[in-house]
Amino acid sequence: MKGSVCSLLVLVITSVLLTASPGDSSTEAPVRNFNAVLGQSVTLRCPGNLSVHIFRLYLQMQRGQTDYFINGFDTARSLPVTEYMNRTEVNQTDLSVTMSNITVSDEGQYKCIVFYTEMPNEEHVINLKVTAMYSVPTLMAECIHVNGPATGGKSCQLSCSSTGGYPWSEVEWPGLHPSESDNETESFQDPHSKTWTINQTVTYYCDHPTNVSCSIGRTVSHTITICEADSFPLRVNIAIAFVVTFVLFLVLVLVLMKCHCRRPRPNPEDPALGVPLALRRAEP
Repeated sequence: MKGSVCSLLVLVITSVLLTASPGDSSTEAPVRNFNAVLGQSVTLRCPGNLSVHIFRLYLQMQRGQTDYFINGFDTARSLPVTEYMNRTEVNQTDLSVTMSNITVSDEGQYKCIVFYTEMPNEEHVINLKVTAMYSVPTLMAECIHVNGPATGGKSCQLSCSSTGGYPWSEVEWPGLHPSESDNETESFQDPHSKTWTINQTVTYYCDHPTNVSCSIGRTVSHTITICEADSFPLRVNIAIAFVVTFVLFLVLVLVLMKCHCRRPRPNPEDPALGVPLALRRAEP
């Protein structure tokens, strides 16, 4: 009786170890992630046991609740023709599908199904992420003088814009901390290419020269210096010059008037002026 119990325990322990073995074929395969650049090509490889005979491979894209056939191969029959046939190429040797001229609509989740002759089929999930580099951001600044100690003396309106990127991205100002209440972001997605155009305008207060740059989607703009005397608009310099000229003109007028008032007036009784007119008229 005791020997039977021991044998039963050994059998149970052995079964548990085999079930928990990492080589168990029932373990779900991890999701495979691929990155593609807009307009370029990407090769999606499906895991599979190449040591046994594979007679069919399907690559399908999940669109909502349905699977849309992309491409693959079947040794027994021809496959349906889809819109992807002209820009996909299947390699039966390594179970891969190369997709060219990548668009934003290609982004999403795919299902790869491998059919074996003498073993169960395998399904693998593939996630494809599409990216597009933003153009080098255009950075512009317009600065004016402002009053009040809290503003730092000068206010600069900074504008950063870039186009042709995907996905949508935040605008970053390295080393700069503009007021969030003065931020204004505008974005537009092209209806055809699905790429983004992003523009952000911020207001920054400063009292000394500051180097500024911005970045959108990891693309960095050139660096400019703001809060310098020559960084202010021409109209501000003209106004300042006009005020200074007007003040100098007033000072000059006042000096001339003061000099004129101090000039000595001639005395009618002065002998140097000759005989008074009234006396000359009285002479015979």
